Amino acid sequence: MQRMPSRQQEELEVSLNLEQKQAIVSEVAGAAARTSNVIAAEYAGLTVSELTQLRSSARKSGVTVKVVRNTLARRAFEGTQFACMNEKLVGPLLLAFAGDEPGSAAKVIRDFSKQNEKLIVKLVAVDGKLFDATALEKLANLPSLEQARSILLGVFQAPLSKFVRVLAEPEAKFVRLLAAYRDNQQAA
Repeated sequence: MQRMPSRQQEELEVSLNLEQKQAIVSEVAGAAARTSNVIAAEYAGLTVSELTQLRSSARKSGVTVKVVRNTLARRAFEGTQFACMNEKLVGPLLLAFAGDEPGSAAKVIRDFSKQNEKLIVKLVAVDGKLFDATALEKLANLPSLEQARSILLGVFQAPLSKFVRVLAEPEAKFVRLLAAYRDNQQAA
């Protein structure tokens, strides 16, 4: 199994030029602008195939996963709602940006970390507020957009159906009264 390169190996590799760094910063800033939450997780010890598996499941859920140097991530987060993460971006971290569903990134990371203990959630940022790793479960349990709509529809529909039943009750009582009168007449 091929392991992810260590920090020293990365430093020995060809460093990124200014244009490449700017492209990465703009890509991460764009991903941050399109989402309401970001999850930072330590990936040290994961194999390349495990990381590929994580990226694949993330892609299926509409989640963007980026492995970016912390200095570039800090630059990308400057002036965004995720600037609150800057001080705590330490160590080899990957960033998961939620897609259309607010809890999508949390679900992908939670499910993957259950199978791979080497993926350790460090930070969760939601709408400019920083939370620790324990907030991941709450975020992952958020209903999807479709589920939230059906819950809302149910909330709207319940009082309306009760109102219709209340309006229909006088006629129903009158029909039952006529039926009882008819039954009494036939019995007599």
